[in-house]
Amino acid sequence: MSEIELFLGDITGLKLDAIVNAANNHLRMGGGVAGAIKRGGGAEIEKQAVALGPIEVGESVATGAGQLPARWVVHAAVMALDLKTDEEKIRKATRSALKKCAEIGARSVAFPALGTGVGGFPMEKAAQIMLQEFRAHLESGRQPGRIVVALIDRKAYDAFQKVLAAP
Repeated sequence: MSEIELFLGDITGLKLDAIVNAANNHLRMGGGVAGAIKRGGGAEIEKQAVALGPIEVGESVATGAGQLPARWVVHAAVMALDLKTDEEKIRKATRSALKKCAEIGARSVAFPALGTGVGGFPMEKAAQIMLQEFRAHLESGRQPGRIVVALIDRKAYDAFQKVLAAP
């Protein structure tokens, strides 16, 4: 069954095959989602990620998830070290994270709102981009077939809910 779900809460507590880290292209884990993943799962996640980088903005790599309940962390480079992002970078990072999930055999994945933290991208526009990519992916019939968007606060949740409910 293919589905998109919204979850209000911490992505690091979700027991899914994979969770996505909104990464920079050097794969260093600072604050925001990356910091929460590193704190919850352990420094070995960052060590594994950095060994795979740097990568191009828009690309993704997978690492283990350390002590997190997920099996993998997919690090989607939504920005470079300048911490700037845009629509095309978010679109590419979303696509590449879904592709990486399929490659590693993940049937379920949780995404944060890519680019909206330190990247400063508008939440509703990020929701439009990401949900378009999720729908196109699910229509293709590829895995992962279950996509959860984990949103840390009500404002973000409401923005995604509004876009998800739109025709």
